[in-house]
Amino acid sequence: MKWLKSFLVAGLLQVAAVSSFSAVAWAEADLDRIKADGVLKIGTEGTYAPFTYHDASGALVGFDVEIGREVAKRIGVKAEFLEGKWDGLIAGLDARRYDAVINQVGITEARKAKYDFSDPYITSRAVLIVRGDNDRIKSFADLKGKKSAQSLTSNFGKLAEASGAQLVGTDGFDQSIQLVLNGRADATINDSLSFLDFKKHKPDANVKIAATQDNADQSGIIVRKGEAKLVAAINEALAAMKADGTYTTISQKYFGADVSK
Repeated sequence: MKWLKSFLVAGLLQVAAVSSFSAVAWAEADLDRIKADGVLKIGTEGTYAPFTYHDASGALVGFDVEIGREVAKRIGVKAEFLEGKWDGLIAGLDARRYDAVINQVGITEARKAKYDFSDPYITSRAVLIVRGDNDRIKSFADLKGKKSAQSLTSNFGKLAEASGAQLVGTDGFDQSIQLVLNGRADATINDSLSFLDFKKHKPDANVKIAATQDNADQSGIIVRKGEAKLVAAINEALAAMKADGTYTTISQKYFGADVSK
């Protein structure tokens, strides 16, 4: 029976070795496979304006969409977008449904432990928004005792509460801004990118940024762990876009500002 046990052990070791080799081969071959196929498969929501959404004609557009197409072009392939709900996007990488996710994926230590990221390509900060004629609130500390329109479960709501504000519950950014505009709230703390998008579409709206948080959140293009060649190719494409002004053009189109820093 010893010979049978030895045979089974040897067989299991061989299978494990083959599986390990296959995993490594997959990772090392991804960029070559993408180039051979001529397609970079990108996971995205398609419902998250101004980053990835459908315009009036039904076409997929947005900041992230244009970034993805430009990256693919500079790698020498075509971008193919596969849409899905946020909850399943990153899991789609594990299932090899696509090669990368471009959907404002924040770079966090927890995600970096399991996946690889490109260099950051967009930066956002918490900003304190007030009416344009409000000169009383100039810092987060000035929120103490004031009304701040917030989604109650959001990190922005927690920041407003920590600053001493009385929270006025809302469904999101648009409602928060309206409460500030009509005087039912003194301020709102929200995302700088959302504010830039709002002002891009409504430049005459009577709101302004009174203060900006120092800490920044950055997003990157997320891929499977171990794809060093693919990450390097993506980073090279992003760097070239910034160097020749393409990134600035896309950024100005959607936000009216450079959102890389």
